[in-house]
Amino acid sequence: GLYFTMILRPKVEMRDLPVVLQALGLAVADAVQMFTGLAVDLRWPNDVMVGERKLAGILAQWHDGAVLAGIGLNVGQADFEPELHAAATSLALETGSVQNRDVLLRAIAASVETHVKVLEGSGVQAILRLFGAASSYVAGKRVRVELSGGEVTGTTAGLTPEGFLILRRDDGTELTVTAGGVRPSEG
Repeated sequence: GLYFTMILRPKVEMRDLPVVLQALGLAVADAVQMFTGLAVDLRWPNDVMVGERKLAGILAQWHDGAVLAGIGLNVGQADFEPELHAAATSLALETGSVQNRDVLLRAIAASVETHVKVLEGSGVQAILRLFGAASSYVAGKRVRVELSGGEVTGTTAGLTPEGFLILRRDDGTELTVTAGGVRPSEG
């Protein structure tokens, strides 16, 4: 795998951290697509997917005016533990070939730089539009969300101006999801 932390100092406010996370997801997705030709999806807020299987995850933390961006990408794994088989994948499994991690790291770093510049130059709404266009999870997807108080189900209904997910429950009420595991749901 390729697991690393980047220290970023974007010209944004701490309140924009959710959108920074989305910019990072876009950056990893774009680099993977350009590097491998794979079609990927973004699962709000921080997963890069191939189909329903996770290829990469991103975490971001604000620390002393900087963003610590942790990125983990499954590169060369030929197999996963049985409990992860249906949930995880790697570039090797998806492409059938070994990928050069050094070149991939440089491609991701360049893509992160580009997406941070988009965020700084064009603003939060530009990243939200790009993320919405790149993610099948943002609108119209039936999901279940694991929250601290339990699980809720509904259909995704877009993003708030702050980058949080809007979930329309079956009774028509809307819930703003600020954190939680989002997974596809049947029915």
